[in-house]
Formats: sequence, structure tokens, C-alpha cells
Amino acid sequence: MSSSCHHCGQVHASSSPDYPKQLDDSVHVISIQPEQQSHEPVPPPEPTVDYLARAQWLRAAVLGANDGLVSVASLMVGVGAVNSTAKAMLVSGLAGLVAGACSMAIGEFVSVYAQYDIEVAELERLGRGLGKGIVAKEEDVNKKTSRLPNPWLAAGASALAFSMGALLPLLGGGFIKAWGVRVAAVCAVSSLALPGFGAAGAVLGGANVRRSAVRVLIGGWLAMLLTYAVLRLFALVFDMNLLPTG
Repeated sequence: MSSSCHHCGQVHASSSPDYPKQLDDSVHVISIQPEQQSHEPVPPPEPTVDYLARAQWLRAAVLGANDGLVSVASLMVGVGAVNSTAKAMLVSGLAGLVAGACSMAIGEFVSVYAQYDIEVAELERLGRGLGKGIVAKEEDVNKKTSRLPNPWLAAGASALAFSMGALLPLLGGGFIKAWGVRVAAVCAVSSLALPGFGAAGAVLGGANVRRSAVRVLIGGWLAMLLTYAVLRLFALVFDMNLLPTG
């Protein structure tokens, strides 16, 4: 009896009111501290250049200047292959300037106007879709409307750029009397200006400068060489050599 009471006393002792307190004292609370947030200032995003917005006038201006230079230089060199007079090369270069500028302007106007009509029709369809509940954003429509191509701007930029490019070989070699020096001057001026046009287009368009300059230069050389060779061969085959004999 005494032993069982003694055992019961141990059980009651273990379940005494101080037991939870002892248990609580053995529990260690682990607190997780939140991550320290950095208070360093975040640099603003770098401004981006909208190369798409530049494409409308950049394409017309760069291509127009390059075409003017290559076309008139090749025309003058080709005429020089069959006629050594300065007047013949000067007249041919001037005719190429006027005709080429008009052709570039008309071509740009027609092509850009066709693009304009397509984009306007697409925006009209998108606008009707907004009224019918099709998912679309009104700000996107406004943004696309502001980027519509301008045919008049493209035509004017193309004609002006073509004329400026054509003036370089025309003024560089058109007034030199000696035939060899005149042809060499046209080729030299063109060789200096072609990489400049290519590099300018690459810088404004965000492309590789060296690659663009070399590509434009090689293309201009090939155009002048081919024009000279074809006209010289044509004159020899059909006995149309107009070079002065003395």
C-alpha cells in the first residue's frame, strides 16, 4: 500500500503545476529576422533610342544619298569610257542628277503611300474591333496612328538626299579638262564619300559601322567598274569609239 502510494506520489509530482513551466523553460524560441533591405538608390533606366521611329526618314535619306552618288559617278565614268570631253561627262552627270532625283521621289512616294494605306486600313479594322468587344488597347491604336508613314516626307527626303549625293562626283570631276584626271577624281571622291554614307547610316540606325562602310564602298566600286566595262565593250563591239583621236 505504501509502495503504491509512493508510486502515485511520483506520478502526481510529475504532473504538478510546475511541470508546464519547466517545459516552457526548455523551449527556445527562434525568431527569423526579415532580410535587410538595401537603401542604395536604384539608378534610372538608360534612355533607349527608338530606331523604328527613325526608319521612315533614315531609309529614304541614306539610300537616296548612296544611290545619287553611285548612279551619277557610274554614269560619268561610263560616259568617260567612250567620250573623253568634259562637257559630255558633265551633261551626263547633270541629267543623271535630275532624272534620278525625280525617280527616287516618285518611287518613294508611291511605295510609302501604299504602306500608309495598308496601315490605315489595319487601324480601322482594329477600331471596329474595339467597338465589338475584341480585346485591344486604345493606347496601342493611338501609338500606331502617330507612327504612320508620311509619303511626302519620304519623297522629299529621298529627292534631296539623292541630289546631295549626286553633286559630289559631279562637282569633284565634272569641270576637270584632262580625261584621266577627271575620271580619277570622280572615282576618288566617290571612294571617300561612300564609306561616310555607310557609316552615317549605321550610326543612326544602330548597326555595325565598319561592316556597313565596307559593304557600301565595295558596292560602289563594283557599280562603277561594271558600268565602265559594259560601255567600253559596247563601244568596241559596235565601233562606236567616240574618244578623240587628236
